[in-house]
Amino acid sequence: MRQIDRAFQAILFISRWLIAPFLIGLVFCMLLLIYRFFADFYALVKTLPGLTWHDLIVDVLNLVDLSLAANLVLIVIFSGFENFIHKISQDEQAAWPTGLVEIDFGALKQRVIGSIAVIAAVDALAWYLDLEKTADTTKLGWVIAFPLMFVVSLLLLALSERIGRHHDKAD
Repeated sequence: MRQIDRAFQAILFISRWLIAPFLIGLVFCMLLLIYRFFADFYALVKTLPGLTWHDLIVDVLNLVDLSLAANLVLIVIFSGFENFIHKISQDEQAAWPTGLVEIDFGALKQRVIGSIAVIAAVDALAWYLDLEKTADTTKLGWVIAFPLMFVVSLLLLALSERIGRHHDKAD
C-alpha cells in the first residue's frame, strides 16, 4: 500500500509540469500584446496631427492598458513557474526584480485583482474622456461600478489575508 501511495505522489509531483504549456502560451500572448501595442502606437503616430487632445489622451490610455495587461501576464507567468514548476532562488537571480520571485498565492491574488482594478479604472477614464461622443448614463454607471467592484474585492481580500495571518500567529 505504501508503494502505491508513493507512486501516486510521484505522479502528482510530476504532473506539475503540465502547467508549462500554459506558461509558454502566455509568453506568446506577451508577443501578441507587443504587436498590438506597436500597431496601435503606429496608428496613433499616423493620425496624431488630426487628433484632439481628448482623442490623444484616450489613445495613450489604451496603450497604458496594453502595458498593464502585459505586466499582469508577466506576473502570472513567473508566479505559475515558481509555485508549480521550480522555486526561483533570489540569491541565484540577484539582478531579478523582487516582484517577479517569491510570489505566494495571497500576493498573486492581490496583484491580479489590483491590476484588473487599475486596467478597469484606466478604461473608465478613457470612456469618461469620450463621454461627449456617447452620453449613455447607464453605461457610465457600469463603467464606474466595475473598477470599484475590484477595489472593494481587493480590500476584502487584503483584510481576510491579514485576519488569516493574525489567526495563524495566535495558534
